[in-house]
Amino acid sequence: MAIFDLFKSANTEDEFVTLLRPYVEGMYRLAYRFCGSREDAEDLVQDLLVKLFPRINELRSIDNLQSWLATVLYRQFVDRTRHRNRSPVQLTEDGETFPVTKDYMALQPEMQILNDEAVDQVQQALLRLNEDQRILVILHDVEGYKLTEIQDMLDIPIGTLKSRLYRAREQLKKLLC
Repeated sequence: MAIFDLFKSANTEDEFVTLLRPYVEGMYRLAYRFCGSREDAEDLVQDLLVKLFPRINELRSIDNLQSWLATVLYRQFVDRTRHRNRSPVQLTEDGETFPVTKDYMALQPEMQILNDEAVDQVQQALLRLNEDQRILVILHDVEGYKLTEIQDMLDIPIGTLKSRLYRAREQLKKLLC
């Protein structure tokens, strides 16, 4: 994976690497869920890391770095999406599924097949939600951010987030049935 190569080749004592290494896998997972493809997720995270590198002093002073990184990643995703939507050239989706984890490998072969199908179904349904609904479901239900954290990330009142999350879940249920 290209984004992890950046850290492997860097000096392990480098403060930037030490500071961000614990968050890279989570950022990639979140980016993948936003983008729906491995390549786009890798590009998104790599671009973010390149932008953050000169801001190491600012990164040191952030209290909740994980939430801050998720917020910045989301904004980077929105900016890329807007830029892509303005572009006259559109790329097609490849329908790729999320990479497997060690827990996944412990499943029986029959269960792995069922799990693959379920993961693919949910991923496809998430991609069919509108962008606002998809982002909210991913942040809250998939990644586990609290509504107060999402409120800070998206700058949307809690009541509005609750109603949007309810509608997004209802839409997701319809897509999965």
